[in-house]
Amino acid sequence: MTGRAGHQEPLSNEQRYGDELRRRREAAGLTQADLSERIVCSPSLIAHYEAGRRTPSHADAQRLDQVLGTGGFFTRWRKTLAKSRFAEHFQEAAEAEQLALFIEEYAVSLVPGLLQTEGYARAVLKVGKPNYTAADLDKKVVNRLERARILAIPDSPTVWVILHETVIRTVVGGSVVMAEQLRHIAELGRDGRIMVQVVPFSVGAHATMSSMVKLMRFADAPDMAYAEALHTGSLTDDPSLVRRYRDAYDLTRAAALPPEASLDLIESVAEDYGNHERPPHP
Repeated sequence: MTGRAGHQEPLSNEQRYGDELRRRREAAGLTQADLSERIVCSPSLIAHYEAGRRTPSHADAQRLDQVLGTGGFFTRWRKTLAKSRFAEHFQEAAEAEQLALFIEEYAVSLVPGLLQTEGYARAVLKVGKPNYTAADLDKKVVNRLERARILAIPDSPTVWVILHETVIRTVVGGSVVMAEQLRHIAELGRDGRIMVQVVPFSVGAHATMSSMVKLMRFADAPDMAYAEALHTGSLTDDPSLVRRYRDAYDLTRAAALPPEASLDLIESVAEDYGNHERPPHP
């Protein structure tokens, strides 16, 4: 990747991994299709690996070593990547989101980034880092809003969002900002661009109460799950972990209000904010 003035930007660890995979594959006289057939995946997934857009699962890394005769090289390097990825977890999840065909997310306290309005995003980013310069804050807001463009394209992914009631009743940026944000979510739901449900306070304890969860499904790659805490996150395509996240998400969805009742509640709370009232907890 070339940066300004023709300087070569440093490769990420994932890109170096991909470059080495391509070099070893070509040295073995294999095409991407040949390699994909031998490790049992799609050629496009091999292309994602070699471009550094995806990291092989543990099982795929083991099969790569076996097919290419690399003595565990790719399996060991994958473990190193996994340990170094925490600093990049937010960006990786956002990039994966842009490639997904189906996105399901549970939000425990904040509106998901994909649905945030400019005012809400600005308030969240500013409170998270009060010393942002105006220029830096503007750049962060633009980057976050850019993610939402996938909801407007003709082949947009199917998006199913579950919000805890805390999300719609926690005032972020003031009543005007909250009214705009909730109306935006309701509009997306009414237009059929997303499915949205709310887990009411009355449900009490539920399966995903301790963390946000995002599940992503792709046309030519394994499903992925992303979970996030305050300063850490985990993005995985390990089938057993993805299954556990899926089970927890499904249990939470079963506890949530139906979509129509959820939209009614969101619109009611938005109306209260529009009247400059802080909606009371039921």
